[in-house]
Formats: sequence, structure tokens, C-alpha cells
Amino acid sequence: MCAAFLEEYCGSVFWNESYLEREDPDLPVCLEQTVLVWIPLGFLWLSAPWNLMSLCKRSQVNTKRRTKLYLCKQLVVFLLFLTAIGGLIVTLVEDFGPNSSAEKNSAVYYTNPVLFAVTWILLLLCQEGVRRKEKAVDSASLFLFWLLLVLCDIFPFQTLLREALRLEKVRDVPRFSLFYISFGLAVIALILSALADMSPETNELVKKNPGAGATFLSRITFNWFNGMVMKGYKKPLVQEDMWELNEVDSTSYISQRFNHHMQFELGKARIRFQEELKDKLIKNRSKSMEAPSQSNGLGKGVSQDVLMMEEKGKKDDENKKKEVTNYPNSWLVTTIYKTFKWLLIESAFFKLLQDLLAFVSPQLLKLMISFTQDKSSYAWEGYLYAVLLLVVALLQSLVMQQYLRRCFVLGMKVRTALMAAVYKKALVMSNDNRKESTVGETVNLMSADAQRFNDVTNFIHLLWSCPLQIMVSIVFLWMDLGPSTLAGVAVMLLMVPVNGLLANQAKKIQRENMKSKDKRLKIMNEILNGIKTLKLFAWEPSLQTQVEDIRGEELKVMRKFAYLTSFSTFISNCAPTLVSLATFAVFVAVSSDNILTAEKAFTSISLFNILRQPLSMLPMLIASIVQTTVSKKRLEKFLGGDDLESDIVCHDPSFNFAVSICDGSFAWEKDSEPLLKSVSLGIKPGGLVAVVGAVGSGKSSLLSALLGEMHRTKGFINIQGSFAFIPQQAWIQNATLRDNILFGSPYEEQRFEDVLEACALGPDLKLLSAGDLTEIGEKGINLSGGQKQRVSLARAAYSQADIFLLDDPLSAVDSHVGKHLFDKVIGPNGLLKNKTRVLVTHGVSFLPCVDEVVVLVNGRVSEVGSYQSLRASKGAFSEFLDTYGTEQSNQTSSEDGCHDKDDFISDSEDNQSDVPLADAVSLMLRRENSIRRSQRGNRSSFRLRKNSNLKSPENTKKGQRLIEKETMETGQVKFSVWFQYVQAMGWGYAFWALFIYIIQNVAFIGQNLWLSDWTNDAVEHYNQTYSPMKRDTRVGVFGALGMTQGLFVFLGTLLLTNAAVNASRVLHSKLLNNVLRVPMVFFDTTPLGRVLNRFAKDIFTIDEVIPQMFSSWIMYLLGILGTIVFLCLSTPLFIIVIIPLAAIYFFVQRFYIPTSRQLRRLESVSRSPIYSHFGETMSGLSVIRAYNHQERFMKHNEVTIDENLKTIFLRIMSNRWLAIRLQFLGNLVVFFAAVFAVISRNSIDSGLVGLSISYALNVTLTLNLVVSITSQLETNIVAVERVSEYSELENEAPWVTQHQPSEKWPEVGSLQFVDYKVRYRPELDLVLKGISCDISGTEKIGIVGRTGAGKSSLANCLFRIIEAAEGRILIDNLDISTIGLHDLRNRLTIIPQDPVLFSGTLRMNLDPFDKFSDEELWRVLELSHLKDYVDGLKEGLKHGVAEGGENLSVGQRQLLCLARALLRKSQILILDEATAAVDLETDDLIQNTIRKEFSHCTVLTIAHRLHSIMDSSRVMVLDAGKIVEFDSPSNLMEKRGYFYSMAKDAGITHESETTL
Repeated sequence: MCAAFLEEYCGSVFWNESYLEREDPDLPVCLEQTVLVWIPLGFLWLSAPWNLMSLCKRSQVNTKRRTKLYLCKQLVVFLLFLTAIGGLIVTLVEDFGPNSSAEKNSAVYYTNPVLFAVTWILLLLCQEGVRRKEKAVDSASLFLFWLLLVLCDIFPFQTLLREALRLEKVRDVPRFSLFYISFGLAVIALILSALADMSPETNELVKKNPGAGATFLSRITFNWFNGMVMKGYKKPLVQEDMWELNEVDSTSYISQRFNHHMQFELGKARIRFQEELKDKLIKNRSKSMEAPSQSNGLGKGVSQDVLMMEEKGKKDDENKKKEVTNYPNSWLVTTIYKTFKWLLIESAFFKLLQDLLAFVSPQLLKLMISFTQDKSSYAWEGYLYAVLLLVVALLQSLVMQQYLRRCFVLGMKVRTALMAAVYKKALVMSNDNRKESTVGETVNLMSADAQRFNDVTNFIHLLWSCPLQIMVSIVFLWMDLGPSTLAGVAVMLLMVPVNGLLANQAKKIQRENMKSKDKRLKIMNEILNGIKTLKLFAWEPSLQTQVEDIRGEELKVMRKFAYLTSFSTFISNCAPTLVSLATFAVFVAVSSDNILTAEKAFTSISLFNILRQPLSMLPMLIASIVQTTVSKKRLEKFLGGDDLESDIVCHDPSFNFAVSICDGSFAWEKDSEPLLKSVSLGIKPGGLVAVVGAVGSGKSSLLSALLGEMHRTKGFINIQGSFAFIPQQAWIQNATLRDNILFGSPYEEQRFEDVLEACALGPDLKLLSAGDLTEIGEKGINLSGGQKQRVSLARAAYSQADIFLLDDPLSAVDSHVGKHLFDKVIGPNGLLKNKTRVLVTHGVSFLPCVDEVVVLVNGRVSEVGSYQSLRASKGAFSEFLDTYGTEQSNQTSSEDGCHDKDDFISDSEDNQSDVPLADAVSLMLRRENSIRRSQRGNRSSFRLRKNSNLKSPENTKKGQRLIEKETMETGQVKFSVWFQYVQAMGWGYAFWALFIYIIQNVAFIGQNLWLSDWTNDAVEHYNQTYSPMKRDTRVGVFGALGMTQGLFVFLGTLLLTNAAVNASRVLHSKLLNNVLRVPMVFFDTTPLGRVLNRFAKDIFTIDEVIPQMFSSWIMYLLGILGTIVFLCLSTPLFIIVIIPLAAIYFFVQRFYIPTSRQLRRLESVSRSPIYSHFGETMSGLSVIRAYNHQERFMKHNEVTIDENLKTIFLRIMSNRWLAIRLQFLGNLVVFFAAVFAVISRNSIDSGLVGLSISYALNVTLTLNLVVSITSQLETNIVAVERVSEYSELENEAPWVTQHQPSEKWPEVGSLQFVDYKVRYRPELDLVLKGISCDISGTEKIGIVGRTGAGKSSLANCLFRIIEAAEGRILIDNLDISTIGLHDLRNRLTIIPQDPVLFSGTLRMNLDPFDKFSDEELWRVLELSHLKDYVDGLKEGLKHGVAEGGENLSVGQRQLLCLARALLRKSQILILDEATAAVDLETDDLIQNTIRKEFSHCTVLTIAHRLHSIMDSSRVMVLDAGKIVEFDSPSNLMEKRGYFYSMAKDAGITHESETTL
């Protein structure tokens, strides 16, 4: 019917078989005039609306000027329009012209030109539409239209030509000419449509981001990435080479969209959660109503116990259940879906296409095999199949890369969204929440858990794609083999539960593994934070064994995991064999008529190969989804937690107080006892109020409450104005000094200078190498404690806030500096005199100058009033004063001290403490036991200050960058790294594994050859009966070879995984061993994050990533080699092609690998700043919140993540760039295999043809895998390189040497410095410049000096933290440089400035090597006034100490350090005065204990307060690294030299000194 109509329409035959049944086939003209015209035009008409949309939008007319390219395109289309009109005219002239014949032209000659003319007009509009589109450089639909048009025109092209050649003349000259003109124009248009049409704006954009200006062709082949590959090949890439991100890929855009959906979904989840809770409550109530107690009297007593037992059991069960849901859950996945649904839909579309295309190849293969069997068929059929195989494979490759690109970008975006969300949440998290997760765990959410989501979303479509592929395969198999397919399917289905079981086990093991990992990293974090203390006490071995024990557990779990993987590899490898075995065996057994032909065998094998992937991927995907559910729970719990209540603090302007609290009670946690009880307080605007009280009375908590950091149980707070907050332990960012002070405010020179002047930072800036632009290290390690505190004060002073909360900022500085700061900044005449100030202080001397004093006792306000009135009232305040009265009398007395302007410190006299005072970044006062819970800040880090940095303005170039940029290996991974890894595995293991894999490969090839031979039976036994005996042999051998293969894979994997665990063990213990032996200076110049990264990310890579890759790499590589060898054997012609292909392959890979490897490295380097900025933010949370800078920090986080995204995005693109090129190569292999099969079809049998093509089809995938795995291996093996870099760092001197001192050394405790010189690093100046002195046993020496004089360096030298440049130190006439470090450090004792504790028990913190008995421990606790406290604890000595000792106050920690010293009881004690962080009471206790207990020892006291050393036997005054005075205090006072002037500054006159 239809054909008849078309024949009438064209006036010729529409279709006839005879056209094809000849050597030179052709298509009928009618078909060319209709179908082949309609296909491209139809496509254009369908896609036109998309291009015309922008014409309807009014706003954007002429946004871009018309480029030459645009004009050329329009011209070509216009010319085509003319040819169409020409065609119509020709027809009209022929029909109605003067020479017209009676026979008219058929309808097609009218409709086609009209159709074309209309189409060209439409096209002119479409091209204008594209021009107006925002940022469009070309149009994919137009390019495809031109491509279709040219392809369809090729048929009439050759028809016309062949006709002309046959007739030796052109029959219809006008139409002939018009067709070839329009064909030429179409080809030109095709070329033009493939070029980018750039406006000047786009040009600018393209310089920063070439992807934005990529044309359709460039986008699908990833050609736009060539520039980066070339650049990476010529020189190692650096971060500056990275291209800008598209706006839709940037963090701010992603996180905005994610937050928008998250708020909605989380809101819904919270409502659900509340309803569930209500239901539970109702249920529980009804239960409790049902069970009234019946027993009485005695029975009651019994039943109570039983009940208790039952309750306990129930509770345990409940706890298990409770884990499941005590937070709003199941909202994260929907949020992710809603945020990224378009990307998901696009990628799903591509995936579907790819899956369908995958099934075309086996069908073509089938046709190909039947073609080789049928010797009568025409050769062109074979070539057609070969070309079709190539086309299908190319399409499949293009589609697949687009799908993968979208999936990986999706994964990247999901990770970004989660990281940004976690950061944002951390800024507003309530204290209850902060308590639940340590900084380490939160960083883990950002790194590990977000990464999990990234990995799962990469392959999320396999969830529906795998079942689809399985179903389609089964349908096709059924068509070939009938019901016997079910046997194969049954085997597959059996595999599913087995895989499920394995996945479940894997998940359990994974969980255990995560636990050990967290534990190990927590300890590592502490070790690195407290490394100085470890070195001083020679405790490294104890903590090393702790880490090694945890690592041992971890490795056990890894070994289990290794066995599991080997087993599952075995199963997945046997699966295809078992499946094909079952199918073929049943097929031939069912009936004797069923003979396995080549078509059936190889088509089904290539279908089984397609089946293999979804079957092996599904369980893996399910396992990783299961792992991700763990991450999902963790993220939901964290992100769904409560925020800080924003309504705790009101801002009502009608109050006449700047700060008012009405009957407020505040607690750190929702359900705990309030720490501040019924506080009422009003502070007038501009007032200066001091808050005093004993340790633990709640002073810092009061400030936290004002900042809204605590839970309000009753009452309210009203604040007028903005806050500036100075925590007790200064929080310093890793930025320049100026940025630390400006803290986001604009720079105004005059104001800045005034603030520096007032905060006494002027002299310090002169010492810093680059002035206020000097970079301050992580946690401010190159500033001393006092300097940090003054920077913190300067930040507040510069901020122009209205209310200043000062948490004891003056404790960390020397008394005269404190006086200066009080006068110039805080006091009645300071910079802040018109602001409201709340000052928590222990310094009694400032109290007379304040407007009001608030006295806190046990969390209640006991008195408020002026200094005078409170003294008179004889209440708690005067008791407080009497306790510390002695201190008071030593200070320059009387009130007018406050207003004494002449008491100004000259620049040169900045006698500021020399070592970072408890400098941690854990923010507030950590004194109160309550705060210990709230604080989850980063732990104290104890760093030596580089005196050099503060001293020598000359060494600007060297000293300016304290923290070196992370070194990044560039270029090819050295062979030695591979060598190291294999060596760590063990050579025996490696050799046997390789050998076994080779045998496995041989078995694989053997099995396939056997199959090929088997299929030839079909030809031999044509129409004959097939003997069962022969059949059984065939099936048996086939099965046996398959199983052998699986077995060898199992053995190989087992050996390799075992070897990998071995390597993990060796590499980690080397790393740990070495890092603990590295000199202190390394930790001063390397951020902790960087060292920790080695233990976290790099060890994780070595543990889990490399082993898996290594084994797959070996298997795939051998597989490819096997295939190529086989192809060359079966079709010798193949060798001709394989050589150039191999060359191209090698070339592409060599080009790609340097780029890819460098991108990986850049990615891991750009990842560190994200985590270190996050850690810094977590530790400075209360400061950031107080200043209200959350927005700014979020912006900074976005910028940091973007830097990382640039590298990730390019890495994804680089992988796609490579994959598409390799797949093209693989497709060529298939094409040539097919072509050679056609050429030599008469000489080889169909079995081999089938085998060689199905092998070649497999190669494409494997080629791709090999290169990507090679490059991933190369980039991941960098982890081995990075770990070994830290395993080979130069060590400090050996811990123990042959030359051991006697057991009792040092007996006398005499010290001798002989012309002792020292420097911190080789390139820096001397810090101590030739010190010589003798100190006899039991002498008490005070060491004083201004900032940077070298006091602490002296202590460091005794412990050989820094080694001598010249000269020596003798202790009891033994040169300390001749003995081992541990021998030395074990015999000296130091009470360091910062009390560092490690998480563990109290006992471990006192005696990590278990050398002492409990009695001895209790004795020292009694002496250090901690006995009552420890007695009161439930677990006594077993009491757990939190990370960084957070659950003890600073005072208690200091006393614990004293207990450590008492326990050592060595002959020499060094006391690095820590009194600054401790209130006067604790200070007194420590001083008295030391006087009494260490009376028979040599004591060196590094003093920051001169009072404490006025009773020393001698005082050593240091200045600029030399001893300037050394005599008894009274003689020095009479001399009126350095010491005298320092004493005068501290308010010690000659008279007051004698009264001591």
C-alpha cells in the first residue's frame, strides 16, 4: 500500500531485492529521494524549537556582534536556498516551459525543492537563535543535522556518478549540477558548524576555561582538553595552571542549591521524628499502666533486684535500638536527588543508550560468523558488517564517555555539597553536638564520608542498568539456545546470595576497620600535638607501642578482608565459566540434535561477557551502598543535630544597660546541672567590670553565656551592640600577622598603627622578618604565648565592637607588659575607654581601677560593687584579697598606679615570656570542669618558638615563610618507589603471585581454544549422530579448564593480598618509627595536618586502594597480552596492524600519564588546606561566632574547596580524554579483526573467526581499564612515595648508645656550660652565643631575660632538643652529647610551661612504662595536692583523661605535671615557669612543693615573674644569647644593672625584696 503510493509519488521503483543481490549493490532512486531526504530534514524540524527559543526572548537582542563565521554560515545556507529555488525552477521549466513534453515530472520534483527551501529559511532562523543564546559557541543539533544530510547524500552522490560512468554521459545536467553544488555547500556547512563561534566576551572566558568554548565535536571527543595534556607533558603542572570552574560546578552554587533543598527535607524529617517520639512515649505510657506492682513485703525486695537486672538487660537492648534513630533520619538521599536530578536524568539517558548499543555487537558478530560459514555470500556483506561493528563501537564509546563524565561530575558535586554542608553546620553547631564529635571525627565526615557518597554516585545508575542488561542478555540468549539458557541463569542467581553474604561480611569488617582507624588517628593526633612533651620525657616508646597495638588490630581485620576479597574474586571468576558450562552442557545433553555451532557458542559467550559486568558490579555496588548507609547515618546525625539557640541573647534597645542578665541560669548541656545559677547583672554602657573568683567558679562560663554559647535554663540576657572576644588561650590563624589583627576588617593605616602601639606589638614587629606581613604558622607557633595574647587583644581593639569580653588576657604576659596593656588598651584611659568591657582577671593589682567588681562563688554572683566598698564589706572578696594579699603588696601599691602615665614601657624593655604559654588553640579557659565538655577545639600544640624569626631582620628571605610549601614530587614515579613497595611485600610472595597469574591466563586461552575446536564438531558431524562419549569429554575438559582458572586466580589473589597486608605493616611501622625519631625542628616547620595526612590518607591508600588495583592491573595486563598473542596466532595478518596500534597506544598513554599523575598529586595537595582550615575553624569557633564572622569563613571555605575542585574536575576530564582515545583504538582492533576475517575467510574456520572477534570486542574494555588502572596506580603509588619520604627524614641522635652513663648518674647534679653555642636551623643565626658557667649540685638558679634572650633555648639545649653548634654541656663531668638521648632525658626532669596530657588513664599519664607501684603514685599525688581530687573520682587512677586532658582544669593539669616530676625525682629539675596559666593559689602550692621536695636537687627556674626567683642562690641574666650577669639576687640588686631595672619594672624595690 505504502510502497505503491511512494512509487506513484516518485515515478519509479521504491524497493526491489535485486538491487542488493549482486557484487555492486545500490539503492533505488525513489528511496534516495524520499526516505534519505526525510531523515535529516525531520531531525532538523524536531530539534528546531530548541534553537528558536532564544528568538522569543526579547531582552537579549544583539548581545553578541555578528562574527565572520556567523556570516559565512548564513551565506552558505542562503546559497543552498538558491539551489532549492533553482531545482523548483528547473522542474517548472521542464513541465511548463516552451520545450515541455507531454509527460509531466512526478510530484517528488516539486515537493523536495519546496521542502528544502522552507528548511533553509528555518535554518537561517535557527542559526540566528544560536547566536543569541547565552555563552553558546555552536549547536549540537545543527551539527548533527549537517552530518546526517551529508551521510544521506552520499548514496545519491554515488548513484548519479555510477550512472554517468555507465552511460558515459550525464542524463539530466541541471539537476546533476545542482545536486553536486548543494552537496559541496552541505560539506562546507558541516565543517563550519563544527567550528566555535566566539564573541569577545566568550574569548575572555575561554582563556580561563577552555571547556566553555568547546564545540560539539570537541565536547564529545574531549579535544578541548588537549591544551592541558600538552602542558602537563611539557612540564609538571602546578595549581596556577588549573582552569577556572564553570559557575554550575562552583562550591557556592552547589552548596546554595543543596542547602535550599536540605532545609525543606530536614524540616520534614524533623516533624516525622517528633511524631515518632510522641508515638513511642504514648506506647511506653500504656505499657507502664498495664503492669502495676502486685508483690508486697519481702517479695518486693527480691523483685526489686530482679527488676533491676531486667531493666539493665532492657536498657542494653534499648541502647542497641536507640542507635538506630535518635535523630531525624532518611532525608539526605532525597535532598541529594532533588539537588542534582537533572544531571541524574541526563546520565541515565546516556546509560540506557549505551546499554542498548552494547547488545548490537553480539548480533553483528553472529551475522559475521554466518557470513564466514556461507562461502557463497558476497564480500561486501562482510565489509558492511565490519564497518557496522566499527560504527556501533564508536557510538557506544562516545555515549559511554558522556555518561561517565556526567556521573563523575555528579559524584564530585555531591562530595562538594556535603563538605560545604558539614562546614556550615560546624559553624552553628550547639555545644551538645560539638561534644559528641571530636574534630577528628568531623574532619572524617568531610573526607571519608563525603568521599563515600562521591564513589557511590559515580555508579548509582548501575542499580537499574544491571538488571536491565541481565534481562536483555537473557532474552537474546534464549533466542539462541532456548530453555537451556535457564541453567546458566540459575547458576547466576545462585551467585547472588553468596555475593550478598560476602558483602555483608565485608561491611562488618569495614566497620571494625573504621573503628581501629579512628582510634589510631586519634592517638597519632595527640602524639603529634604533644610531641615536645614526649621528647622531653623520653616517652616515645610507650606511645609507639600503643599505636603499634592498634595497628596490629587493624592489620588483623585487613587480613580477614583480604581472605574475603580473594574468595569473592574466585567466585566472580568462576561465574562466567560455570554459567557457560551449565548452559552448553544442558544444551548438548537435552537432545542429540542440539549441536553447538560457532554462531551459537560465540554469540552466547559475548553475551555472557556482557552479563559478567552487571553480575560482578551489582554485589560491589550493593556493598558500597551498604558502606555508604553507614556514612549516611553519620552525616544525617551530624547535619540534623541541633544548632546553637539563636534566641538565647536578646537585642532590645530599650534597656538602659549595655549588658543585662536577669536571673539567668546556664548549663553547658541541655540536661545537665546549671553551672551558673540565678545570675543577675547589669553593666552600663562604657563601663569596665572585673569578674573575679576562685578556680572553677564560673568566670569563663559567664562570658560564654553572654556570647550565647551555653544553654539557658531560665532568665534572659539582653545585649546592646556587637561583641569582641578575647579567649584565655589566644586563637591565632595561619595567616599574616596583619590579617590576624584585621580579621576581615578593612585596613586603615592610622588606626592599625595606634592599635599596634597600644598593644605593645611595635618592638615585636621589628624583630619579625617581614613586619606585619610575616606569616604566622599553624596555631601561631612562631609567636610566644604573650605575643599571641597581644595579637588577640589587638584584633579586638581594631574591631570597633561595642562590648569587649576579655577572658584573662593579661595572665600570659609579664607584669609590666600587663600594666602597659591595661593602661593603654583596657583601662580607664586606654583605647577602649568609651566601650563596655568585661574583664575576667586574676591580677589583683588592676582591681582598684575598675568601675565595678563582680565576685563569683560556685557559679553564683556573691557580691557586686566598687573595689572600695567590697573591701570594706569583708565578704568573699576580701577573703579573696587576703589570700593573694602578699602578691598585692609586691605590686606598685595604691590606686593611683592605674593612672600613672609616666610608667610607660620603652620599646627595648619588652620583657615578655619567651615560650608559647599554654598556647593551644583550644579556645577558652579550659579551667572549669564544665568547659572541658564544651571544648572540642584542637588540642594544645607545644611548639618552640623560632627565636631566630624574632631576632634577625637580616634573614628576611629565609625566615619569612615559616611553613614551607608541601613538597610535591613531580615527573614520573621513580622506579625505586615500585621497588620499595614490592620489597615491602616480600619478593617471594610477589614472584609466586605473578607465576600463578600467568598459569591462570594460559588456562583461559586453553579453555577458549577448546571451545573453538568444539564448535567445529558441528561442521564435521553435519547430519551425523554425535557420540555421547565425545560430548562428555568436550563438556568435562571445558569445565575443568574453567575451574582451574578460577582456582589459580584465587591463589594468586590470596598471595597478593597477603603480600599487600605485609607491605602495609612494614611501611606503617617504618613511618611511625621514623616520625617519632625526627628532631623537634621538623615539627616546628611542618604543619601537623601534613604529617597526619601521611598517617591518614596515605596509609589508607596503601592499605586499601593499592592492593586492589595492583591485582586487577596484573590480571588485566596479562589478559591483554594473551589476547594479542592469540589474535596474532589465529590471523597472522593482524601483526601488521598491532604494531602501529601499539605505538599509538603507548604514545597516548605516555602523554596522558604525566598530566594525570600531576593532577592527582595536586588534588591531594589542594585537599590539605580544606581540612586544616576546617580544623582551625573548629578550634576558633567561639571567637568566630563572637565576632559574627561565620559568613566570611564560609566564603573562605568555598574558595578552598574550589581550588580542590579545579583539580578534580580536570582529573575527571583527563580520564575521559584518555578513555575515548583508547576506546577508538580498541574499536580499530575490532574493525581490523573483522576485516581480516573477511579477507581470509576461505582459509580459517568459523570457530576461530568467532573467537578472534569476541576477543577483540573484549579488548576494548580491558585496554581502557589497563591504562586507567596504570595511571591510578601511578598516582596512588605516590602514597608510598610520600610515606617513604617521611620514613627517610633525618633522625635526631640515637636514643640509646653504647656509651651508657652509670645507673645513679647524675649523683651530684652539677652543670657546666663550656663556650656553648646553638642555632635552631643551620641557615639561621646563633641563639646562644657562647655561654660558659658552672653550677654546682643542689644550687637553685633563676634564669631571667627579656623576650628572645634565649631562656627557653637553654632548657632545650639541656635536653638536646636542639644540638650544639659549638661547645658542650657537662653534667657531673659527663659530656651529654656522648650519651643516648633517652639516657639523658630520662635522668633530667622538667615541668614544662604547657601541661600536656594524653588520652588514656591518669596512671598512664603519670607512668606510661608501668615502672612504679600504686603506693608511689598515690604518694606523689598527695604531694602535688591532687590526692583528694583523684580519690573522689569513681575510677581513681584508672580515670580516663580526655583528648588533650580536656576534662581537667588547667590548674589540675599543671599539678599532674608536677606529680610526674616528683615521680621521676631526678637530681636536676628544670622549671619552665608555668605560673601564668595558673591562678595564684595553684602557683603557691607548686612553689612550696618544689621548695620542699626538691631541696636536695639542682633546680633551674626560667622565670617570668621575678618574685618567684628572689630566693634563688644565684640568678643568671641572659640578653641576646649571652650571660650578662650571674650572681646572687642581693648582689645584683646592689649592682644596679640589668637585673635591677627588670626588678624595678616588676615593682620589686630593694626594700620589698629584703622583706622576702
